[in-house]
Amino acid sequence: MIATRIRRFCKKQRDLFTLTQSQLTIRYSMLIMIFLALFIGAVYLLLNVAVSFEQERELQKITDQEVELIEAAIKTHSISELQIEDLNLIRDNSNQFFYYLVDTEGQVLYGDEYIHRVQREILERVKGWLPQPGEFRYETLMPVPPPAGKKLPPGFHTIRLLITGKTLTKGDQVVGIFYSGRDIGPIYEFMNGILLFLIGLGVLFWGISFLFSYFMSKRAIAPIRESFLRQREFVDNASHELRTPLAILKSSLDVFEIEEEDRLTGVSKKVMAHMKDEVRRMTRLIGDLLTLARSDSEQQSLKVESFDVVPVICDIQEALEVLAKEKAIELTVKMPTSIQIDGDRERLKQLFYILLDNALKYTPEGGRVTMVASVQTKEKKQWSVFRVQDTGVGIANEEQARIFDRFYRVNKNRSRQMGGTGLGLSIAKWIVEAHQGEIKVTSELQKGTTFVIMLPTRLER
Repeated sequence: MIATRIRRFCKKQRDLFTLTQSQLTIRYSMLIMIFLALFIGAVYLLLNVAVSFEQERELQKITDQEVELIEAAIKTHSISELQIEDLNLIRDNSNQFFYYLVDTEGQVLYGDEYIHRVQREILERVKGWLPQPGEFRYETLMPVPPPAGKKLPPGFHTIRLLITGKTLTKGDQVVGIFYSGRDIGPIYEFMNGILLFLIGLGVLFWGISFLFSYFMSKRAIAPIRESFLRQREFVDNASHELRTPLAILKSSLDVFEIEEEDRLTGVSKKVMAHMKDEVRRMTRLIGDLLTLARSDSEQQSLKVESFDVVPVICDIQEALEVLAKEKAIELTVKMPTSIQIDGDRERLKQLFYILLDNALKYTPEGGRVTMVASVQTKEKKQWSVFRVQDTGVGIANEEQARIFDRFYRVNKNRSRQMGGTGLGLSIAKWIVEAHQGEIKVTSELQKGTTFVIMLPTRLER
């Protein structure tokens, strides 16, 4: 069911302008999304740097105040209770998580911390560290969680410490190291909240920009669509209007040739033959134009039926045998006795005729044209595969991507001589896609070309 809906959606998107509008909308939206992502990243990075810098500055200021008290105590060889109270007061007022004064052997001389049970872990983290001026460290501690079955206490979070310190000396001798730390976990969580807010804001603005891009692309495409529709309407009307006079002209030439056959000279007969060829070529060209115009406007619907495609291919082979014998080309068709397929009988007949006719036209005398048909299973689905291979002039690699474009001809002079209009392969591709199939081409210059058509044996309607 989902696959069917996706295919129906893709079918709707085949309209050239709808597809172009969608691509423009996506491209504009992607550009805006990239800009928003870069902007959010830059804002968050600058904000993070500014907050980190401010936290480091405040911690350094607190540490300097505490070190002044410690150095004063060292000069007097003792620290008073008043000085300890001052240290604790500084810690409480500045949201400081801990401070420790340790001796050269790592023993704590003075200190205090917000959570006493993490003292040992903090001392392990700073053990042996001789902080340089302006040096900071970031450490993460996980406090012991409550027993199983009990709720987390309010404010429970991972402890993220910003730590600095200062080496204390007396003369040239190191007498101790002072460590100071602040819990920046709440700041970290706040910054994460800011990031989520910025991302949410970015998504909101991206959604608005997507709608804006959609309406702007729709507005930009509108005049182009209108111009194309007028052109398509003209082609459709002109094709209809030209078919009638061409049919009358062909009939008149036939009548004239029959009635005046005995009185026509050799030159006149030659001119008459050329005129009839040109009328046939124009009739075929107008028919092709009308087919493509209807396919563009989705007026060309398929008359889907289940039928055996083998007799259809055999009829085409018989019809083209005359052309093959004229050029001494070996035309071979290899296929099973029956291939049952869903599709439009007349359109598929037109498809195979176009491919075999092209192969014969562009294969030199004495060459070979082979068509192989088979049934294969791919991704749990049955496919009818048709391979048309010739030993003709081939197509250059850079030309292969454009051979399905309308009016595109690899060798324009040669195509005109053979009556080509550059529309056959465009029609072939449309027929294949209308039948939910694929068409591919591989070719090598002076060695030949191979067209591979894959059509599902059962159409999803």
